[in-house]
Amino acid sequence: MSNRKLAVVTAVAAVMLAACTSASPGASSGASSGASTAASASAGCVVGVSWNNFQQPRWAAHDEPNLKKTVEDGGGSYISADANLSSEQQLTDVDTLISQGAQVLVLLAQSNTAILPALQKAKDAGIPVIAYDRLIEDPSVLYITFDNVLVGKAEATAILAKVPTGNYVLIKGDPGDANASTFLPKGWDDAGLKDKVASGDITLLNGPDGTFTVAWTTTTAQANMEAIIDKADNTPIDAILAENDSTALGVVGALTSKSYGFPPLSGQDGDPANLNNVALGKQYVDVFKQANELGKAAGAAALALCNGTAMADVALPDGLIDASVAPVAGLSAQDFTTPNGTTVKSLILQPTPLTADNLQVAIDAGQISKADLCKDVPAATAPAACK
Repeated sequence: MSNRKLAVVTAVAAVMLAACTSASPGASSGASSGASTAASASAGCVVGVSWNNFQQPRWAAHDEPNLKKTVEDGGGSYISADANLSSEQQLTDVDTLISQGAQVLVLLAQSNTAILPALQKAKDAGIPVIAYDRLIEDPSVLYITFDNVLVGKAEATAILAKVPTGNYVLIKGDPGDANASTFLPKGWDDAGLKDKVASGDITLLNGPDGTFTVAWTTTTAQANMEAIIDKADNTPIDAILAENDSTALGVVGALTSKSYGFPPLSGQDGDPANLNNVALGKQYVDVFKQANELGKAAGAAALALCNGTAMADVALPDGLIDASVAPVAGLSAQDFTTPNGTTVKSLILQPTPLTADNLQVAIDAGQISKADLCKDVPAATAPAACK
């Protein structure tokens, strides 16, 4: 084991050891033997995770395994549920996780408003809550995500550099997700989209607000994009800003079904099918959110909260996450102001934009194998990562 990995394991274990010996809710305070201490640790450090769905590949493939491993490497136990895109099911799932003894909850909310009754139950039970990758507007949560304004900025910066003038289409995500309605569009504007629209350099074919995609689903995005292509008639579509990879896949499906060709297209998440599309030339940029690292961060934060650490004092162990994605503000929780003006504590990681020029980054990070990245890529047009 390398010194770096040893230091990480030791740091996480130290957090967990403190949790195991604290008087956290549900833990036995009278353990006198090693066996009873371990039992106390398990009872007192149960991390419950409510996933909104596993239909988007990254949650099950990257976020969950790393979150689970970090918790279990520190001696905690992990329980979870998949709401399968149902806000109602997610409320039931949270009830179940609480009844199973969860001492901290990690919530990937299907809806940041529908989840509020579950949040209230957690607060009433004294259970700290981590809002994972999607904001929940409440000052009591610890918000762990990537800098989604920077994600949007990276998407638009790449597309605007490739297509500085012309006709654009905006494909957004779920209207109930602040990432889709606020953070990513702000990033687009920070990159210069708003100014270029105002100057007339860019025309938005589907209007200034774009087209939202309920639940971020690929099939809905494809149907919406096909309708946009039909409505555009003979007006060329020069570039497409899609907010994430599932919507970008829908766009590619629509372009394929309409035999349209592939204008420069954005996405985010680093899903394998989309990285393959970048190598194939069907998607221009994919902003890689190293979900492995986000899962680790949430696992470590959950252990700290199990220990009774105040959210304001939560800090990630040094060396736990890759330095390239570490929060600009450092490894300690920082204030974050939400769109509604609420202040929450946060740990916000940095994204990495990938184009055909730097796809090797995804291979090196273990996000995708070279074989999957380069599947069906012609040798004549293959990017460097496929040679």
